[in-house]
Amino acid sequence: MALTLIKEDGTGKVDANSYADLADGNAYYDGHLYATAWTGASDDQKAVALVMASRLIDAEFQFNGTRTNAVQGLQWPRAKCPEPDAIHVPLAVLLPIPSDYVRYDSVPKAVVQATCEMARELLIADRTVAPPGEGLKYQIVGSTQTGYDKTDRRAVLSQVAQVMLAKYGSQISAKSGAVRLVRA
Repeated sequence: MALTLIKEDGTGKVDANSYADLADGNAYYDGHLYATAWTGASDDQKAVALVMASRLIDAEFQFNGTRTNAVQGLQWPRAKCPEPDAIHVPLAVLLPIPSDYVRYDSVPKAVVQATCEMARELLIADRTVAPPGEGLKYQIVGSTQTGYDKTDRRAVLSQVAQVMLAKYGSQISAKSGAVRLVRA
């Protein structure tokens, strides 16, 4: 059965599975210098990559604010998410008054673009598996000793996608094994 890509349009769709659709991806890659992986993929591959990219973004990022409804399929749309690019001008000049928050019925352009960026990365390689040699700290062939560095991990989200998303939240870090103990 073929995948049906359902783009979140800001209404909080229960069945939404992507922040971007093929038109968003094609428009984004029209102005991208390294678009070959995207332009060389079939529409079905692009759709699957966009859905997977949205899943990874939702799994790896905690966005500011709260979901607009409890049953929406993705983290966006959000209420009370600060808008870092809000323009602050004297009140008398504002018509209409811009908000200090992202509209509760929208998905920011940066989230859509980060989804497109991650989709291309996923078309290039599976970023959910460790690449060969990841974590290898040293290897001595005579007497066979191998050491691993647990901190040497490739991020699932690309650096570009992380930067695009950072203005609206923070990446969830799983590097620490510490747990905060609270006594009652």
